[in-house]
Amino acid sequence: MHYDCLIVGSGHGGAQAATSLRQNGFQGSIGLLSEDRDPPYERPPLSKDYLLGGKTFDRILIRPAEFWTSRNIDLLLGNEVVKVDAKKKQVLCADGATFSYGYLIWSAGGRPRRMSCPGHHLQGIHAVRTRSDVDRLVEDLASAERAVVVGGGYIGLEAAAALIKLGKTVTVVEAMNRVLARVAAEPLSRFYEREHRDHGVEIRLETGVDKFVGSEGRLTGVLLKDGVTLPADIAIVGIGIVPCVEPLIEAGAAGENGLDVDEHCRTSLPDVFAIGDCARVKSGHGLRIESVQNAHDQATAVAKTLCGELTPYSATPWFWSNQYDLRLQTVGLSVGFDGTVIRGDPNTRSFSIVYLREGAVIALDCINCVRDYVEGRMLVERAAHVRPDVLANNSIRLKSLAVA
Repeated sequence: MHYDCLIVGSGHGGAQAATSLRQNGFQGSIGLLSEDRDPPYERPPLSKDYLLGGKTFDRILIRPAEFWTSRNIDLLLGNEVVKVDAKKKQVLCADGATFSYGYLIWSAGGRPRRMSCPGHHLQGIHAVRTRSDVDRLVEDLASAERAVVVGGGYIGLEAAAALIKLGKTVTVVEAMNRVLARVAAEPLSRFYEREHRDHGVEIRLETGVDKFVGSEGRLTGVLLKDGVTLPADIAIVGIGIVPCVEPLIEAGAAGENGLDVDEHCRTSLPDVFAIGDCARVKSGHGLRIESVQNAHDQATAVAKTLCGELTPYSATPWFWSNQYDLRLQTVGLSVGFDGTVIRGDPNTRSFSIVYLREGAVIALDCINCVRDYVEGRMLVERAAHVRPDVLANNSIRLKSLAVA
């Protein structure tokens, strides 16, 4: 079967690419190919509202079923791509199905990074990446009381907050000396550690998992590297993702940590683009960005390019995380920061952290502080130089500083 544009991956990036192609007047055939058997759905609610039962699956669908049909977008679900032939412009699936393409947009995202220690195969050990992951977790939770969350990143902390709301006993295990160490400054880490402890979560830092302990094939505990054994009915592993890029790398695409793309999201292979969690823009920050916003904006840029409007990807990244009654909103990338300024009082649970590099504002973390998030974006986009004492003055609106 041939498609003028074949999209691999039905997450936020893939769904947005198909939608944007039609919105921008693409008249050719579009196939949305995915290993997932469910139609495109939102991923952020999985570790929050969907896990808690606050939203049913139909409420997290990106689009209703009739949307795809009415736009002549074929959903090719339950197809795992195992090989790409860049010369013949074909993809081969695990069941032997072959699809040819005019353009290929790779939006396959990533798979959860797995533990390799003894006992990693035991029942009761979960990831939170897909709907089926969370469905299995919810089924297990019915008879579980004690949970261990491995990894103190956003996924791990969001899962811990959800489990506490469900009345479970929760321990978070983090190998580094603070949670969120890879993505945030120490004041934010310490704030969230206090919040989780205040809600009943036990947090163990600077230790890792030595072994998962089980009985009759079922998890019963987690042995830590410091010798402590934590009783556990379930464990959630949230230690990052591995980009799903092997078929393209084997086909000759450049990339080590994901697929290298240019400012138009082109890979090194002809007529092959990559977007979302698996794409690493070589220029600028040179990072893979794992966010809905990044996937959406890259998808839109590629769609415009394929419709004749050469559009580089140049959006300002933003992120969010909901834990308990805390709403964290981040704008910009704090990578390489050499200074921070705190606006407001963390004890009020409404404050912001401004990240600086060589005197320029590069990012903000805003906790229950929407005004700073909205107005601070202008400072980030302009790489504004503002004195730290001025930034720290919470009575001065960031909007006025951006104008100045």
